[in-house]
Amino acid sequence: MTDTTLPVALVTGASRGLGFALAEALADTHHVVAVARTVGGLEDLDDRIQGKGGSATLAPMDITKADAMAQLCRSIHDRWGQIDLWVHTAVHAAPLTPTSHLDAKDWQKSLSTNLDALSHLIPYIAPLLPAEGRAVFFDDTHAGEKFFGHYGTTKGAQISLAQSWQAETVTTGPKVQILSPHPMATALRARFFPGEDRDVLAAPRDEAQRLLPQILSA
Repeated sequence: MTDTTLPVALVTGASRGLGFALAEALADTHHVVAVARTVGGLEDLDDRIQGKGGSATLAPMDITKADAMAQLCRSIHDRWGQIDLWVHTAVHAAPLTPTSHLDAKDWQKSLSTNLDALSHLIPYIAPLLPAEGRAVFFDDTHAGEKFFGHYGTTKGAQISLAQSWQAETVTTGPKVQILSPHPMATALRARFFPGEDRDVLAAPRDEAQRLLPQILSA
């Protein structure tokens, strides 16, 4: 049974990595609406959350599908009226390649997930956030680096869009945060740096605990 007295946190990209870890950590104080395409990852998250007495609503959906996201936001409004927090970690990591060898399919998927999705997510989610609510994005500075044409360009543009929203809401709310995680031992990073010593990288769960006070600060 969902505890309707809890604040509601929407986590997009909740099935793995930092999104999974933050969703699990937020469940200590929030009801979590977890969005991702990977059903198995969401089910694992739900098991973790339920195991420590928390509650979650699983939404196995593709954030690039505007109609699906519109329906999700309408369902959230009808059930809870608002959300208190939106944490956005969903991202596509296309293979590294020289700029002269950019692949059309990889480019389109990077553009759709890393940038285009925000063109409907922000308009749909913003009305669900009260003035004291907050939205959180995570920078990953690879824009302009060699071989990062797909990811660096689209992720950099995503953060630029978030910065515009942040500047526009300074006096009105919601509060828009852009945080910089430490390098983490995630599947995403392993695609970019397969030979890297993962022992020196932060665990997503530890990084979630480090970032959580910033996310929840008044």
